[in-house]
Amino acid sequence: MNFPDNLKYTKDHEWILIEGDTGTVGITDYAQGELGDIVFVELPENGKVLGQGDSFGSIEAVKAVSDLYAPVSGSIIDSNKNLEKEAEVVNKDPYGNGWMIKLKMTKTEELSSLLDADSYRALVGQ
Repeated sequence: MNFPDNLKYTKDHEWILIEGDTGTVGITDYAQGELGDIVFVELPENGKVLGQGDSFGSIEAVKAVSDLYAPVSGSIIDSNKNLEKEAEVVNKDPYGNGWMIKLKMTKTEELSSLLDADSYRALVGQ
């Protein structure tokens, strides 16, 4: 299983890539594997303001539906509209084309509460 070292992780299995004050968010390789075949992703509109831990959408697999949670506070500046037509991309490329939202982060100090790759590996037993 793949857990890139340049990302931060939540205990709810989201990842965030930090680029300046922008964070790109998706779900981890572990999460997509546990969900199985993903058939639908519901994402918010641009401009929605989120607090750390707020639900920003949902992901549906053949067997389950799960909420998606913001790793840090911010406002949504982009969402991956391609997932509306091709949700299965999350299974194939969770850290690349399977990204879900981009946030303009408002509380970067919250990043310190997230897990690094080694801590996330330990959390999921890898």
